[in-house]
Amino acid sequence: MDWVNAVLASSNLTEFYKRTMTNRKTNGQIESEISDAIVKFEKDYMGRGPEDARTHLIGDLLLVRLRGVLTPAEKHLAKDSAGTRSSDLIKQVRIELLERGRPLLEEIVNSITGRRVVSLHTDISIRTGERIIVFTLDGAPVVEETI
Repeated sequence: MDWVNAVLASSNLTEFYKRTMTNRKTNGQIESEISDAIVKFEKDYMGRGPEDARTHLIGDLLLVRLRGVLTPAEKHLAKDSAGTRSSDLIKQVRIELLERGRPLLEEIVNSITGRRVVSLHTDISIRTGERIIVFTLDGAPVVEETI
């Protein structure tokens, strides 16, 4: 009902429409902004950014795929000890770092999508150097439809 009151109070419906509709983003804009923000997070918080980042918004799920996330030292360690304790250690450290940065990631996702993060899931492949992050949101973001 707040929007009805705003329309009634507005003497210029065109201005009201511009104000309310220009705040919406397209799926592509949300995906691009999330990718850029996650790359910045990886650089600032983890010390190195990925070689490539892609984000997909699917209803209330946000899937982020990062390629080339391993440092040269991690690559060397993973190559020399594939399937051993060293690989597990790399995964554990990366997951722990991400968990500690979780409040910042949730704030980033909330500010871009307008939705609260309900859960976050992640895994990293030591073999390919790819990381997947899945955010479950409290609902699908309201997006501007593109034709």
